[in-house]
Amino acid sequence: MSRRTKRTRGTTPPALTAESPCPCGLPATYGECCGRFHRGDEWPPTAELLMRSRYSAFVAHDAAYLLRTWHSSTRPRHLELDPGMQWASLEIVDTTDGSAFHATGTVTFRARYRHHGKRGELHERSNFEREKGAWVYVDGTFNE
Repeated sequence: MSRRTKRTRGTTPPALTAESPCPCGLPATYGECCGRFHRGDEWPPTAELLMRSRYSAFVAHDAAYLLRTWHSSTRPRHLELDPGMQWASLEIVDTTDGSAFHATGTVTFRARYRHHGKRGELHERSNFEREKGAWVYVDGTFNE
């Protein structure tokens, strides 16, 4: 019989530590993976890694990182993250361009979540560009 930890509705998930599995789904710890981008040690070298690090920033409620990695032409002045949103998993569906050899790229993904106890899924095609040499999020289109 497996043991499960039951969380009650509305409780906050445990905080991410450097040793936690990275929420982005890659087989590395948070500290080795997206944490290095969140700390500012490095900048994601591809649009897909930026997408993954932004997802992890939503998990970590790191609004400062999200704003820092948003294109200057579409960046909001302020970003408030809903404390009732708990992100559960990320699936990269498709990528187009977005490598060191490109100036633009797209990443299509599915992100599963719980919002105040209700399950949901966000399916989006995100657009990325290089701004001053660094990958940044421009905008996205929701898919049904």
